[in-house]
Amino acid sequence: MTRRALLSLGFLLAAPPATARELVPIRPGTPEGDALVARLRQGGLVLFMRHADTRGEPCDRSFRVGDRAGQRNISPMGREQSAAVGRWLAELGIRLEEPVLAGPVFRARDTAEIAFGAERVRVTDDLLADDYAGGRLEEVMAGHRRLLSAPVAPGVNRMLVGHRTPLIMLAGAAVGGRAFPEGSFAVVEPGGALRVLGVLELAPLPGGGFHGC
Repeated sequence: MTRRALLSLGFLLAAPPATARELVPIRPGTPEGDALVARLRQGGLVLFMRHADTRGEPCDRSFRVGDRAGQRNISPMGREQSAAVGRWLAELGIRLEEPVLAGPVFRARDTAEIAFGAERVRVTDDLLADDYAGGRLEEVMAGHRRLLSAPVAPGVNRMLVGHRTPLIMLAGAAVGGRAFPEGSFAVVEPGGALRVLGVLELAPLPGGGFHGC
């Protein structure tokens, strides 16, 4: 087992135990989805968005941040999905703290810049993908925890765009499995417990949500 795998395993074992079964993604127009949207309109929460659709794209090969050709990028449908997410949030009246924060791996960065406009996005290594972190994994996970835990002002929500595995490491099995599709949001109540209120899908794709890598 590689050092990276051992570190990842250590974080998974240290993650808080799941207090509920694996979450089921919900959508506006359902009682659960509408309730979550209403809560988001009040603000004070964190939206952790998993990058948009990557199906059909080559898997990561170089694991270097600046190497687009060596990364798994968002698909053409993922670009459309990203734009749709930005429109949905505006139409639903969910206000965001600025800047929107995104990881530097292109599938996260592109998702954020297409959804919200590049001028509203700040790229941060705090949201780096775990398998790009190398020997910095502990630092990267601390950055994720800080952004998920810090208080958010009423009326706005913090938007983070990143990757699934770091959230599983911190929040536990409730966001594992099929709970957190590409292009969806984990809605987190900030604080030490990292309580996930639900997973919200605004622009789901037929048959989408998970790549084959």
